[in-house]
Amino acid sequence: MTTLYLVRHGETVDNVRQIMQGQTQGELTDNGLKQAREVCQQLKDIPLTAVVASDLKRAVDTAVVIAKPHQLQVTTTPLLRERDWGRFTGRYIPSLKGEAWPDDIETLENLLSRAGDFIAYIKDTYPGKKVVAVGHGIINKAIQAVYYGKSMSEIQKMFNAEVRILEL
Repeated sequence: MTTLYLVRHGETVDNVRQIMQGQTQGELTDNGLKQAREVCQQLKDIPLTAVVASDLKRAVDTAVVIAKPHQLQVTTTPLLRERDWGRFTGRYIPSLKGEAWPDDIETLENLLSRAGDFIAYIKDTYPGKKVVAVGHGIINKAIQAVYYGKSMSEIQKMFNAEVRILEL
């Protein structure tokens, strides 16, 4: 059985500003780096085989901190990218309430399909291993929805640098 330590990246400048980041790179705040170091401490004694991250900078930067004491390189995958929010990307989140969703947002079906593909990738690539995966709020929620066979709304929001453990 593969143990997946699913992590949301540390706090970013745009998290603080309540900006819809989507698939933009993002920049960790000082607090975000501190959060990454805290996750690093939490996981430092676990014999990890791999650290996998979204290919977006905010996730990679978080993953590098976590990987360091294990002397592991970070492997990136676009499967862990955040949902593509289309024209909502870069917008102030509170201002989007009640606004009609544009047709260029990644569909829920595609998001859940990517989540399923990510789970299959981890199981196939790292059978029986302990793996950290650093992703984003919505894709991590989708991964858990697929894993538990639940709807997205049934999955609790993950906070920055939160860790959830899934046995695959």
